[in-house]
Amino acid sequence: MAQKRSCRASTLAKEALDALKAFMELWIPITLGAALAQTLRFMLQKQLKTTQLSTAGTTFARFVYSAPIVGLIAWTYATMSRQGVPTVPAQFFAYAILGGVTQILGTVCVVALFMHRNFAVGITFKKTEVLLSALIGFAVLGDVISLPALGAILVGLVGVLLLSDPPRAQGAWLKRVLNKGTALGLMSGLMFGFSGNGYRGASLSIADGDVLYRALITLAFVTAFQTAVMSVWLVWRESGEIMRVLQAWRIAWLVGLASMVGSLCWFTAFTLQNVAYVNALGQIELLFSLIIGAFVFGEKIGPREWQGLLILTASIVLLVLVA
Repeated sequence: MAQKRSCRASTLAKEALDALKAFMELWIPITLGAALAQTLRFMLQKQLKTTQLSTAGTTFARFVYSAPIVGLIAWTYATMSRQGVPTVPAQFFAYAILGGVTQILGTVCVVALFMHRNFAVGITFKKTEVLLSALIGFAVLGDVISLPALGAILVGLVGVLLLSDPPRAQGAWLKRVLNKGTALGLMSGLMFGFSGNGYRGASLSIADGDVLYRALITLAFVTAFQTAVMSVWLVWRESGEIMRVLQAWRIAWLVGLASMVGSLCWFTAFTLQNVAYVNALGQIELLFSLIIGAFVFGEKIGPREWQGLLILTASIVLLVLVA
């Protein structure tokens, strides 16, 4: 009997040690830092959106102020570590451009969403990227979804429906659910699902260099590309908006700084670990957004929205556990 207790205690100790070791894996604290930086960036972008800039201008701010910093950091690190100029294959550009374009579209959707729903709910809609990534894998790659995973997705659908029904709405239920806020939230999740996998593919396609080097090279190219694309768009469609972004530098440069820190953390985590696991851990962003929404914007979450937040979060956790 005593021997069984000793064996059991030894097993529990080993499990605890393994859990601690897993927590200490590098991608975990990096992902936590990415989630915090990204939440702060969305908070600052919401302030820009509601006070000064258009949706595209607010999106552009994150790229134009971070691209020079990222480029300088990448060059400095490559020089000091003596890794030099990388040799990048053709698929690097395909993956990076896919990730860059879909990230722009996803960010535009999230910023526009803030005009329809509050901060915490807007971030929750964005986090449907975990669920939508599973559907993308099934539809495009033929990945088989198990019955438990399908159940988790259906649980998430309940949470999305609760969140998509506007507070104090009247009229037919279907009209209340099928609204612009729902479409923007789901589209942002879809775009970010593509984006994360694009960045992981680009970083892993670089054969040489350490993890940070590959993440920096990918980030430097992507931010420069996104700045160029958004510049052309704003000159074409929103004359004068670039100047307004530059005039709003007091907040906009903080958006760029938070974007740079967050993106570097995300890119490094994507290089170290599967995108699904990184995005799953990134769900802690929901908690960060609730805290910021309450203390910065004075927002209140209604009972139904609390239910939606909890159900959607639970479904994402379940999906990761059973997938």
